[in-house]
Amino acid sequence: MTKLHTSSPRSLLLGGAASAALALSGVFGATAATAASPATLAASAVQVSVFATGFNNPRGLKFGPDGKLYVAEGGLGGTDSTVGDCPQVGPPIGPYTGDEDGGRISRVDSNGVRTTVTAKFPSSQTSAGSGNLVNGVADIAFIGNAMYALSAGGGCSHGVKHRPNGVYRVHSDGSISLVANLSAWQKSHPVAHPPVGDFEPDGTWYSMRAIDGWLYAVEPNHGELVRISTSGDIHRVADISASQGHIVPTSFVHRGDDFYVGNLGTFPISTGSSVILHIEQDGSNVHPVVWGLTTVLGVAFHNDRMYVLENTVGEQFPTPGHGDIVRVSPNGNKTVVVSGLALPTAMTFGPDGALYVSNLGFGPPPSKPNGPGQVLRITGL
Repeated sequence: MTKLHTSSPRSLLLGGAASAALALSGVFGATAATAASPATLAASAVQVSVFATGFNNPRGLKFGPDGKLYVAEGGLGGTDSTVGDCPQVGPPIGPYTGDEDGGRISRVDSNGVRTTVTAKFPSSQTSAGSGNLVNGVADIAFIGNAMYALSAGGGCSHGVKHRPNGVYRVHSDGSISLVANLSAWQKSHPVAHPPVGDFEPDGTWYSMRAIDGWLYAVEPNHGELVRISTSGDIHRVADISASQGHIVPTSFVHRGDDFYVGNLGTFPISTGSSVILHIEQDGSNVHPVVWGLTTVLGVAFHNDRMYVLENTVGEQFPTPGHGDIVRVSPNGNKTVVVSGLALPTAMTFGPDGALYVSNLGFGPPPSKPNGPGQVLRITGL
C-alpha cells in the first residue's frame, strides 16, 4: 500500500491535495437535491431518500432513548491559532486553526426536522492550502438517558488551546462537561507504531459506542481502541498499530463478545486494500476477517449480515459520487447495495429497520449557518 507523508486521518479522507479540495468545493456548491441524486441502487426494493438537511459536516449518528436521531457535526471551523504555544500538525495539512465552540449536535424528529441540541463543542479546520477542512464532534453515544459526545476538533494542535479532545457529557440545557481528556491521555500513552510525518498530537477520534455501561472509541491517527468509564477512567483495549501498522482504523461495531473494526487506509486510495478487523473483547487476536474493501468509514449489522460504508471507490482521492454501501453475507460474499454516495461519513440502523447515512460529511466551513450536509434514509436492505 502506497503511503504519502500527508496521510493523517483528516488528510487521508480529504486528500490533503489540490485535487481533493477542488472536488469538495464542487460538490459543496451543489444543491442538496443534486448531491443526493446520483445514488444508484442494486435492487429495486432498495430505496434512498433525503431524510434531513442543513448539517455542518455531519459525522456519527445515533438514535436516542426518545426515538429521535442525533447527529454529530464537524461544525463551523475557526480562525484562532496556537502556533508557538504547542506542537503543531505539520504542513500541508497544518497548522490548524480553530474555535472553542461551533462544533454541533443536532436532533432530528420523525419528520426530518432538524434542531440544534448544542453548538458548544470545539471546531477546527486544516490549513487554507489543504482546503480549510473542518473537524468537530465525531460521534455520539447514550448510556441510559445520558448523552455523551466524542470530540475530534479540540486540542492545542488544532488551534483550540483550552478545550481538549475527549468524551464530554451533554446536559439537557445544551451545556457540556468534560468526562475524559483524551488529548492528555494519548500524549502520556503512546502507541507502539505512531505514524511518521503525519502525526496528530491530539488525535483525530472518529467513532464511539456505548457497551454495557462503558464507552468505547476508536482513534485513527495513532491507531487504537479504548474504553472510557463515565467517571473518566481510560483504558486501552487494543493497540491496533502494534500488529497492523498505520492502517487508519475508523468505525467499529460490537457483536457478541467481539469487535469488528474497519479501516480507511492510506492515500492514494488502493481499491480493495481496506479490511474489517476482528478484535476479541480483551483486545487480543487482532486480525482481518473481511478483505477487499475500500476507504471504510462505517460498519453495522442487520439481520445477521454486515454492512460496510465505503467513502470513495475507484478514485485515488476522496471524490463525491463514489461512495457506496456493501453487504457482506455470513459466507463472505460482498454485494454493493447502494452506490453514488457523496462523501458519506457514518451510518446507523434505526428502530424502523432503515439505514441512516451521513452524506456530504466532509468539507470546509459552511457559507451559511446551516450547511449542505444530509442524512439519507435507505430502506429495503
